[in-house]
Amino acid sequence: MRFRRVVLPATVAVLAGCMVGPDYQRPASALPGAYPDSQKEAAADLRADWWTLYGDATLNQLVSSALERNADIRLAVARIEEADANLREVNATFLPEIDLKGGPSRSRVSTRAAVPVFSGVPVYRNDITLNLSTAFELDFWGRLRRGAEAVRAQALGTRYAKDVVALTLAGLTSQAYFSLRSLDAQISVTAETLAAREESLDLARRRERGGVASGLDVSQADSARADAAAQLKELRRQRTLAEHQLGTLSGRPDLALPAGDLRKLPTPPLPPAGLPSTLLDRRPDIRQAEQALIAANAQIGVARAAMLPAISLTGAYGAQSQAFSTLMTSGANIWSIGFGLGLPIFDAGRFAARTDAARARERQALAGYQKTVETAFREVADALSSVQQTTASEQDFQSRAESARRTLRLARLRYEAGYSAYLEVLDAQRGANDAEIALLRNRQTLLSASVDLMKALGGGWSAESAERKP
Repeated sequence: MRFRRVVLPATVAVLAGCMVGPDYQRPASALPGAYPDSQKEAAADLRADWWTLYGDATLNQLVSSALERNADIRLAVARIEEADANLREVNATFLPEIDLKGGPSRSRVSTRAAVPVFSGVPVYRNDITLNLSTAFELDFWGRLRRGAEAVRAQALGTRYAKDVVALTLAGLTSQAYFSLRSLDAQISVTAETLAAREESLDLARRRERGGVASGLDVSQADSARADAAAQLKELRRQRTLAEHQLGTLSGRPDLALPAGDLRKLPTPPLPPAGLPSTLLDRRPDIRQAEQALIAANAQIGVARAAMLPAISLTGAYGAQSQAFSTLMTSGANIWSIGFGLGLPIFDAGRFAARTDAARARERQALAGYQKTVETAFREVADALSSVQQTTASEQDFQSRAESARRTLRLARLRYEAGYSAYLEVLDAQRGANDAEIALLRNRQTLLSASVDLMKALGGGWSAESAERKP
């Protein structure tokens, strides 16, 4: 009992302390203390279903369908299942594999060989064997443990990769939906413009028949009507393409959405950006890059352990007889036990080269991790700037649209009263249409920028929830 209490724990401690290779430590972050054009604020949590903040039932259904039916999501889930299976396989290497082998055989020996067959020894022989065998490598240098560490990091990385896909997919679906609704609003505005230009063309023709206007006015009015009609057809074509894109994203190729209006969508209250350092725990792509770095770091230990002695135990137990009737008797028992030691003496630098390659891959993973962190910082800064500037411009676009409407009304009154040429009406119509379209596109840009900010901040994702997933 005392032996078990003292020697066995000591042996485990020695083996645990013999893991070669560097232990992983998270690299220091060189992120600035705050984002440009932003104050230092406490990190704010986002709802996991952040797209519901826009208050649109159709958008909620599309995102939910995309997260359930999109092919990229199914692919990511399959990769998680593969990685989990690989992890179970690696964990199984810590236990001995026991194999059952056996089979009957019949053979004949030569009577003309150098060693003669003694009298009474049969030339034909039956041999029946049944035995259990095992081989077990002692993980003295931590090769198996480092390998399991690498595969464990890869498996966790696939979970983070799936969350990256989900976050990206929710953002793409939301922005495609906003683009569709923006096109709906632009179609509505352009249809109103076309109707107004058809009325103007009808008015110009009546005035021409009355001798008040010339044929030039009619030609100009007809050209303006044709321009609006072509613009309307182009917008409808773009809407069809946007609807097809939404169908692909949501896994519903036959998707058909009724017209809506972008102007009815509210801009959700956006959370403060928080400190840049919180991105390390709030963005799944950063955690995925870190897991790749952890795996590469562990592979250095695997490569170094290959340069050290490999220690293994082998054993077998069974029975061997010339007949089934005596196979289970005491005299038929066979067994063996062995101890193996393998050490590369001369490999022409092969294992050293593998270790150097592992270190180089670790440096590549480190560079990838640092680039991901820097990209995340830039994306948040860009999204913050876009939201701030687009919000500040919205009032200007609104004022421009109102002024353009007044200008068009006055131009029509002046033309109908005979105080100005029809060209003044045309300019006012173009200005009003352009102002309305610009206002709608600025609104779409603001909504898309808000989605970019939510994605850049992690979109309600957390590492803890990802690690708890089955």
